[in-house]
Amino acid sequence: MPDGPQGRVLIIAGSDSSGGAGIQADIKAVTMLGGFAMTAITAITAQDTRGVHGVWPVPIEGVIGQMRVTLADIGADAIKTGMLGSAPLVEAVAELLSERAQLVPRVIDPVMVATSGDRLVDAKAVEAIRSELVPNARLVTPNAPEAEVLTGKAVDSVSDQRRAAEALLELGANGALVKGGHIGGDVITDVLQTTTGEWVFESRRIETRSTHGTGCTLASAIAALLAQGKSVPDSVEQAREYLLKAIRAAKGFGTGHGPVHHGWVLDEE
Repeated sequence: MPDGPQGRVLIIAGSDSSGGAGIQADIKAVTMLGGFAMTAITAITAQDTRGVHGVWPVPIEGVIGQMRVTLADIGADAIKTGMLGSAPLVEAVAELLSERAQLVPRVIDPVMVATSGDRLVDAKAVEAIRSELVPNARLVTPNAPEAEVLTGKAVDSVSDQRRAAEALLELGANGALVKGGHIGGDVITDVLQTTTGEWVFESRRIETRSTHGTGCTLASAIAALLAQGKSVPDSVEQAREYLLKAIRAAKGFGTGHGPVHHGWVLDEE
């Protein structure tokens, strides 16, 4: 195998039957950005654009089994975590990553609430994410409500986003991208802080109901670019551009919060 990053991304997350978020969105985003997506499915969900109608967790040994064989055979250049619904699962995932993928950059998307507002993890899982996955993460990607839960600080402004990012670095993360989509205004601001500096990204808010899976898509796009050797700031910038175009190209599926169009890249070829 050639030396250097090969674009391999192991995604540890839940399945979304509607195809807009979760593992399905992750695979599409990684593939569209030139990476190779592998998966460890943590839960099966019955979802559509209106909400989450059922969740069936995969047994922990099943999740760990998927991770173990994939890492042993193919390996990974980046890890992306999404929906991890219980503290024992978070702890088991963190333990295996420490054993088998200690030096592989990790993008931690602390999925807590679906776009529809449905809660996806319990309080003990949140604490486990804070203590087991945030430390040593290459990047943590919370939206404003998730950042509030992780840091205990209100996030209602850009200055609040900065403070939340600083708090996540104090918890041991190497980088934090605190997203501002849930904060009102015509301009969305995302604040990236790493151990080497700060970057602020702004974009005009797109008036659309096609926002299902935007967090999953962005985190996986970042992981795909990191897995190909790009820096964190460059990965965030390019992943945001990919997501914004995917939102604009959305086809309006469903009657609720519809999915973005991950395959817009193919439309332009």
